Formats: sequence, structure tokens, C-alpha cells
Amino acid sequence: MNPFLEVQEVSKVFGGLKALDGVSLEVREGEIFGLIGPNGAGKTTLFNLISGAIPLTEGRIFFRGQKISGLPDYRICLKGIARTYQNIRLFGKMSVMENVLVGRHSRTRAGFWATFLRFPSERAENKAAKAAAGQLLEFFRLNRKMDEKALALAYGEERRLEIARALATDPSLLLLDEPSAGMNPQEVRELNELILRIREGGKTIFLIEHNMRVIMDICDRIAVLDFGEKIAEGSPAEVRAHPRVIEAYLGKEA
Repeated sequence: MNPFLEVQEVSKVFGGLKALDGVSLEVREGEIFGLIGPNGAGKTTLFNLISGAIPLTEGRIFFRGQKISGLPDYRICLKGIARTYQNIRLFGKMSVMENVLVGRHSRTRAGFWATFLRFPSERAENKAAKAAAGQLLEFFRLNRKMDEKALALAYGEERRLEIARALATDPSLLLLDEPSAGMNPQEVRELNELILRIREGGKTIFLIEHNMRVIMDICDRIAVLDFGEKIAEGSPAEVRAHPRVIEAYLGKEA
């Protein structure tokens, strides 16, 4: 049986800097897989390679047994991978509903003329997209703000909206890049509950986090990067006790 997501000996070089050096890992279907490491370890670079935002230097990436490395980002999205970003990237002057519909657009089929002439098929598709977006907004407790501009949201709401927009593409694998960044403890607890509910809905989740409480509380397995190399992988308990992980975070003397 093929792994759900498989990263094989992946390297990425920026000029003379090797951001990733032969990283391999597997994400299993239905799990919450965490990726941690100090700043500059290469975590977001790995997400950028998986999502097709940048090309890899060496190695291969497979999703559901099919090679996706080398594909453009929109084709990777259509195959069922969606992501969020460390720095929130919403369309601030668009409404909350419109932001989610942008994500849903990747699953619509109506072409230019069908849209321009308002064919019945296009109207039905648009109605279905709005219904799906409405369900997501209700799930993320944003339905009462669907007509507000995204820039008017509170910070925690912006984070939830970005995840909702990613889920609107109907992915089977969701990549979350530091989803709890900037949140207060109550918002973090609520986010953990949402992530667990998203997994219960049939999604596989791969997340980067600096908040160790999030990682240790909800992840099934964890991989650790340091200076572009994978130094550990296993259950939260195994990773927490790993000597190289302790050294990377606390220093060799500690």
C-alpha cells in the first residue's frame, strides 16, 4: 500500500544555501502529522515544495502514489492538496463569503460563455458553491460575518477564515503552516478542537507548529527538522525524549 504523501530524499538549494538536505518522510491517510524545528530549519520550504509553490532541487514527492513534484501549484491543488500560510493571505477588501468562494472556484466547471450568458448549469453550480461555502462558514463560526470584509475580522477569525478557504477547494490533504501563530490560549484550544473535527470529517492534516502544546496534544506522529535535515520522527512521546531534539531546542549542555 502506497503512503498517502511520500517525500523522497528531497533537497532544495537557494544559491549557495541548502535549505533542505535529503529529507524523507511519509504521511499516512487519516492522521495528523506534525513538523517542528527551530527557525530556519526548512519547514515552510518543505511545504512550498509539496504545494508546488517552488521547484525542488533533488528528490521526488508522491501523493496517493502519483508523482506530483514538478507539477504547477494549481494542478497539485486539483489533485487534493490545499494549504494555509504562516503569514495570513486573505483578500482583505472582499467579503468573508467571497474569500471562501475563491477557494471553491477551483472545483467549478463553468467556462467563460456559460458564466457570461448565465446558463442554467452555471447558476446551479454557483448556488451549490455558495451552499458549500455557507456550511464551511458555519463550521468555523463565521456565518454571521459572511458579508463583512475580511479586513474587519479579528486576528483569530482571520486564521479560521484562511483554513475555511483552503477547505473550500475540497482537499483530502490539508497543509497548515503555523495555524496557531499569534493566537491567545483560548483561541489555541478552540483551534485544536477544530483541527480534530476536520480530521474526523475525513481529512488528513500535515501541520507546522512552534506551539508545542498544539503539536503534543493533537498529532499522531511528528518529524523534526534542524538545519534542513530530518533528525527525528515518531510519536509525540518518542520525539519529546529524543536526544537530538533536546539538543536542537535546548543546546548540547542541557
